[in-house]
Amino acid sequence: KKKKKKKKAGASASGENDEEASASGGVEGAAACVTGDAGSDNEAEDGEDQASSATKKKKRKKKKKAAGEGDSGAAGGVKQTNPPTIPIKDLFPAGDFPVGEIMQYKDDSMAQRHANTEEKRALDRASEESYAELRLAAECHRQTRKYVQSYIKPGMSMIDICERLEDTNRKLIAENGLKAGLAFPTGCSLNNCAAHYTPNAGDTTVLGADDVCKVDYGVHINGRLIDCAWTVHFNPRYDPLVEAVRAATNTGIREAGIDARLGEVGEAIQEVMESHEVELDGKTYQVKSIRNLNGHSIEPYHIHAGKSVPITKSNDQTRMEEGECFAIETFGSTGRGIVHEDMECSHYMKDYDAGHVPLRSARAKQLLHCINQNFGTLAFCRRWLDRAGQTKYLGGLRNLIDSGLVQEYPPLCDIKGSYTAQFEHTILLRPTCKEVLSRGDDY
Repeated sequence: KKKKKKKKAGASASGENDEEASASGGVEGAAACVTGDAGSDNEAEDGEDQASSATKKKKRKKKKKAAGEGDSGAAGGVKQTNPPTIPIKDLFPAGDFPVGEIMQYKDDSMAQRHANTEEKRALDRASEESYAELRLAAECHRQTRKYVQSYIKPGMSMIDICERLEDTNRKLIAENGLKAGLAFPTGCSLNNCAAHYTPNAGDTTVLGADDVCKVDYGVHINGRLIDCAWTVHFNPRYDPLVEAVRAATNTGIREAGIDARLGEVGEAIQEVMESHEVELDGKTYQVKSIRNLNGHSIEPYHIHAGKSVPITKSNDQTRMEEGECFAIETFGSTGRGIVHEDMECSHYMKDYDAGHVPLRSARAKQLLHCINQNFGTLAFCRRWLDRAGQTKYLGGLRNLIDSGLVQEYPPLCDIKGSYTAQFEHTILLRPTCKEVLSRGDDY
């Protein structure tokens, strides 16, 4: 078939050339007649070459189309499913995970003046492996929250919301013991509850159309974790509250940097937060920074690593340092701006600095072994103990808390009837720039 096509192509090409030759007439026509045999052979060969090259071009186009059909924009050309199930590392097999938002340090800072030196660039290159792990976790967070934003709606139970989110995270992060997995329980605190609420087994709480829900979760690779949160609401009357907190968080990110004083960062956050108002049921409320909630530094397997980033003005002269990772999170409230412990506890975490403590209870020993195996020094919740196969563990858990090995973190609430909102990002103070690791198209 190919030979026939070539002959036809050659013949048509020859015919076209003969017509052109006859049309030219005169001396050119005579010259064409003298060299007719040789010319027609050459033209046929040229026609065959043209036809062959045209066939190759068509084949190449088909190949490109086939490759494009399975391309998601990732380096490996693998397309993410809906709902997402393919691990992030399979979408980027070369390890070139998306870089977060790059921000320069303030122009008048020492960090910015030295950012482009060869020494700083060398330090940056030396940390690429740890950067890649953080970026992988950040991409997992982005893809999971995009899926959550597509399905979360009024009428869903809080347990269903959390378990679907956590199952997706486990798949995308390719959960592998303490090497990769969830960094802490999914927070889904409602209304006046600002933080540390996740449903325990049997909780029948349902998300309402007038609720303000803070979705806060994290994932990690080798302990390098991403802590990021946003606020879900369905009633537009809460827009001013949510926008105030979003603006305050972005202000904290802008003010953060190498040598930045934590107290000054908190002052800038409070100024922006409390410049906003929200009208609810005919009454106007100033949006207040919740002064006993803070951002924090992050280290491997240590979510609250020692430094606190206040969201109100303070005299804290502690400085941020090069190479540090911070969760910049702000909380706004229509209430008093102070939270207290309330409701049933669901969040727990082994004390990072706890040494060996002798335990008499066999049940407590067995539970501690389970915690060490599954969570280490990362936070966990009762649902995760249930999932790990633990039963009748509350007595052993209380024993671990009383001995100081495990700390409990009950829900933190403002006064009843108030509403709270939260936004949070994880940032990295690199030698050459500031990277907002968890930044996405949504916030």
